[in-house]
Amino acid sequence: MKSLREEILTALHSLGQSSEEASANSADLSGTELARFIDHTLLKAGATSLEIEKICQEALLHRFASVCVNTSQIEKVASLLSGQSTTLPIAVVGFPLGAMDSKAKAAETRRAVELGAREIDMVIAIGSLKDRDYVRVESDIREVVQAASGHPVKVILETCLLSHEEKVIACVVAKRAGAAFVKTSTGFSTGGATLNDVKLMRRVVGPSLGVKASGGIRSREDALQMIQAGATRLGASSSVSIVGESSTPAPRSKSDSGY
Repeated sequence: MKSLREEILTALHSLGQSSEEASANSADLSGTELARFIDHTLLKAGATSLEIEKICQEALLHRFASVCVNTSQIEKVASLLSGQSTTLPIAVVGFPLGAMDSKAKAAETRRAVELGAREIDMVIAIGSLKDRDYVRVESDIREVVQAASGHPVKVILETCLLSHEEKVIACVVAKRAGAAFVKTSTGFSTGGATLNDVKLMRRVVGPSLGVKASGGIRSREDALQMIQAGATRLGASSSVSIVGESSTPAPRSKSDSGY
């Protein structure tokens, strides 16, 4: 088995040598098919019980892949989504800064799973990544993966804060630590998903991991472009308008979660 350093060097070298791979054609996806890519998301601090109920109703109606919320709301979401297996309850962990102690992230993960979470979206230890403490970054992810007890873990890289090299390394470390997905953004920092970042992440992780694009996806056109670039899951708060026929971006309101 290669060391972490060897895997990182191999990834950086191979990106310099390989050409960009073509992605699957997504232009002909129906609204129903597109819905299966979407994690219907509400992560704002002021989210109310009525708003949580509304997004769960929307998710069930449109058959979105999941409902993604903070851990304080995951029990309610799991209850509202119980009795069916189409739309999963997802909790975010270490959100939105990723600056929590690893043990705290693991404890939050275990509690979220106890309350009904079936997938976990965690924020990477961004400071440790920038310190080049890759062993610590890997350990941080691995603790959450173990605490998730077999449920898929998506690792949020917060790509807007990272250099090209850091994005590559973060993908390598996440894959090595047992993540099921790498994810672009929290939606609460200085930027969201970009096509170039999604393409890069897909090239680094290959076909074995999912890639989730999140942050700024507000139209059908945005969504289809991200899928074309290599995304297998999309995080969005404008999900209902995305799966409609209109390609006009939904306006951002003051209460928008950032997604």
